[in-house]
Amino acid sequence: MSERIDVPTPDGAMPARMWRPAGGSGPGLLVLQEIFGVSDYIQRRAADLAGLGYVVLVPELFHRVGTSEVPNGPTMLEVALEVTGRVDWDTAVDDALAALRHLRTTEGVVGGVGVVGFCYGGGLGYAVVAREPADLLVSYYGSALPHLVGAVPSVSTPSLHHFGEADSYIPMEEVTRIRDSVGTGGGPVEFHTYPGADHAFDNDDFVTYDREASERAWAVTTDYLARALPTG
Repeated sequence: MSERIDVPTPDGAMPARMWRPAGGSGPGLLVLQEIFGVSDYIQRRAADLAGLGYVVLVPELFHRVGTSEVPNGPTMLEVALEVTGRVDWDTAVDDALAALRHLRTTEGVVGGVGVVGFCYGGGLGYAVVAREPADLLVSYYGSALPHLVGAVPSVSTPSLHHFGEADSYIPMEEVTRIRDSVGTGGGPVEFHTYPGADHAFDNDDFVTYDREASERAWAVTTDYLARALPTG
């Protein structure tokens, strides 16, 4: 079960959701949404992470344009692209940073704080830790990374990156360039790629879902979290 909370920003409250582990406390994970918003899929992943022992915060990054999530359906990508186009990137980074700072001071968060982002959130997470390092970053096919790696400093935060080898938006030559760039910031970097997997392969509500790639990537993610931000 999640609880609805407000995250303070300079412009007022930002709605968010928080999941707590069974024990009530643990390291914190800031989960950053896809372009579909705080969808059922993102909420399931947040619950999965809480089940591993983390305090999980998911801010509603589209709140400034009056949207929490894009409904599933045949036009979901078209609608999501239109919504994302109305969101100012720099403001979204500021809002995500506000959420990260709020998570750090949340009662029950002990043992460090990391960032986990999917698609839109995968790139956003990189921009966030470039501004304010965290204990780790897990980025699933960060859609903004092809542009960000040349525009923002390399990050010192340890990071794990997942990409499909058949990604319609990020070809493998771009993945190679991203890998070579993010590895120069000093933080340990892991890259995993998945043959035949397209963009958004982890989203089981979307047409490009790839069960095998999703399960493999999640196993890698949970192992990485256990090593880099242990709960016990």
